[in-house]
Amino acid sequence: MDRRGVCALMVLWAMGSLGLTGHDANGVPLRRSKRGWMWNQFFLMEEYTGTDMQYVGKLHSDSDRGDGSVKYVLTGEGAGTLFKIDENSGDIHATKRLDREEKAFYILHAKAVNRQTNEALEGESEFIIKIHDINDNEPRFTRDPYIAHVPEMSDIGTSVIQVTAIDADDATYGNSAKVVYSILQGQPYFSVDPETGLIKTALSGMDREVKEKYLVVIQAKDMAGQMGGLSGTATVSITLADVNDNPPRFTKTLYEFRVPESRELGSSVGAIRAMDADIGQNAEMDYRIIGSDGPGMFDIISNRSTQEGVIVLRKPLDFEKKRQYSLRVQVENVHINPRSYKMGPFRDEASVRITVEDVDEPPAFERPSYVMEVREDADRNVIIGTVSASDPDDKRSLVRYTIDRRTDMDRLFDIHAGNGSVYVLRDLDREENAWHNISVIASEFDNPRLISRVPVYIRVLDVNDNAPTFATNYEAFVCENAKANQRIQTVSATDPDEPIGGHRFIFSLAPEAAGKANFSVRDNKDNTAWILTRRSSYSSLQRSVYHVPVVISDGELPALSSTNTLTIRVCTCDREGNMKLCNPEALTAKAGLSTGALVAILLCVMILLMIVVLFAALRRQRKKEPLIISKEDVRDNVVSYNDEGGGEEDTQAFDIGTLRNPEAIEDSKQRRDIVPETFYPQVRRPVLPPSRDNNGDVRVFITQKLQDNDSDPTAPPYDSLATYAYEGNGSVAESLSSLESVTTEGDQDYNYLSEWGPRFKKLADMYGGDDSDS
Repeated sequence: MDRRGVCALMVLWAMGSLGLTGHDANGVPLRRSKRGWMWNQFFLMEEYTGTDMQYVGKLHSDSDRGDGSVKYVLTGEGAGTLFKIDENSGDIHATKRLDREEKAFYILHAKAVNRQTNEALEGESEFIIKIHDINDNEPRFTRDPYIAHVPEMSDIGTSVIQVTAIDADDATYGNSAKVVYSILQGQPYFSVDPETGLIKTALSGMDREVKEKYLVVIQAKDMAGQMGGLSGTATVSITLADVNDNPPRFTKTLYEFRVPESRELGSSVGAIRAMDADIGQNAEMDYRIIGSDGPGMFDIISNRSTQEGVIVLRKPLDFEKKRQYSLRVQVENVHINPRSYKMGPFRDEASVRITVEDVDEPPAFERPSYVMEVREDADRNVIIGTVSASDPDDKRSLVRYTIDRRTDMDRLFDIHAGNGSVYVLRDLDREENAWHNISVIASEFDNPRLISRVPVYIRVLDVNDNAPTFATNYEAFVCENAKANQRIQTVSATDPDEPIGGHRFIFSLAPEAAGKANFSVRDNKDNTAWILTRRSSYSSLQRSVYHVPVVISDGELPALSSTNTLTIRVCTCDREGNMKLCNPEALTAKAGLSTGALVAILLCVMILLMIVVLFAALRRQRKKEPLIISKEDVRDNVVSYNDEGGGEEDTQAFDIGTLRNPEAIEDSKQRRDIVPETFYPQVRRPVLPPSRDNNGDVRVFITQKLQDNDSDPTAPPYDSLATYAYEGNGSVAESLSSLESVTTEGDQDYNYLSEWGPRFKKLADMYGGDDSDS
């Protein structure tokens, strides 16, 4: 047994030989049971490379007399697999190579039992097997690569980034996990703290504009950096962050631009740019004009995306007034680093020269708009105002005025082309349109394409030319039991005129109805009037409807008036004056349909009737007899057409005699469906040779008709088919149609077929000769 096993047995013996006594709460003496064996922990080296199993330790009980009656049992983590125990001797061995980085210790339980009865000789005890560490892991950095930034021009010792390497070995046992950092690449610009891994700047004045990126290699070595230690490396990419240490500078001291005088306001004249070696917001610049011989004419805008200064036109240019402008422009950084003040002002200045180019400009009106007034009863050709425009160029071309007719579609106004006087062309009506907005065009006589426009607003002044009328279509009724001076209706008036002081309407009963009036009109002096009864007891049987003429007059000079008729119907009412029953006309007017509704219903009925008639006509047309009545009733291809023709009057449309006999052609006869030949030169027909016989030559006839069609100036301008149904006359065989044949075959004589030559020999043999031969 090794030294540790001997010590363990001595401890067990000592504790078993002592009797530890005490008293309980009642004073009864206590005696602790005697334990024959006990231990704390065993130690085992990791990464064992021997061929035999590695010995861990030995267990022994005082009850073991060496006769094999005691059996040692091991349970817990790895028992039976990683660790095995000799049940007779109690020796413990490790069966596999162990790695402390995977598991640093194992907790097991051991007991001694009687081999025969399996009764425990000792109570179960717990012990630990700890794995001793060896340096078998190199340091590993938490990241690779590291990315870091540090401002340029930083002082020596400025912190950049801290790197960390972790060693999986036991940091509490020896130096296996003690790491030391060193720099392999990146000197003399950077340094690293050997214990903390903090990287710092080691050189002052590092300029980003000279070199921006640096690659630093850091080594971490365990065993406190001693010989034989393991190491790992990591790369650190360090970028110098930009600071505003460079002022902006113009590339030129003088910038020149040329701009036409017609350039629109707000448009760009030109762009200038200063150069700054910095980047990002450190390169942002502000431009401003610090001096100009044309105050307010130009402005400069800083473009943040391009870092340019854009010169913008703010006032109109005029070549005839000023042809050149000089500006003084300054540029300055927006964000200035206070540490860079010692380097001087972060601004620069340059001059800008802008030359104005002459442009042939359109005429310019004296005003941006014109307002004119005219009375609605103004006579035609009355001048209502004048517009004026002139050529702003040096040549002072004459100006011609016109009205844009798209703004005066009704041609109510016109303008004098030479002096710009606007006058009335047609009668005006304020009630139809109180304002007229027209556009006047001014153009140069020398260059009519150069035009300018000006709006002209024409106000039509009111004239009292409309008489007042009822405000609405009143429907009044009077009760049969009405009393005298009872109000039955309140009426008001309307007038499309608009007097300056407002309307003042006067209501009265028409003079012709005043003597026999059944109703009276009372003017309320507030543009309303009451219709009152002049008597009581109206009877619908005697008279059901009354027409009251009301005269409405306006209070203007000259005064206009109109007579409006108020229809009053007599109705039966209850005691409270509520209508119960009116005459049939009143009921129809209130409960019946309106005139528009009745007209719409009548139109719908008429449309339905037309659709029915059209549908019936189409069905009759579909049932019309076909062109050929029967397919079997051929009758030598004789087809009947149900077309009566034009009768005896229709003799000029087509002369059928022309197709039957060429000699019957009348050269002087003209067609009715063409233009008379007097409008066209006479086409001479070629002289054809005379025919050999009375019937004429068919070929000559067809040639003649073809020439007539080719030379006809009234022929249709497209290809057409002309058919000449010339049959001839005087044939020896006469007609071959069976329509005129005799009824029996025996009555016919076919002997003449033998006289027609060899071509008809077959027919002569079939039909000619005697009956016996046939």
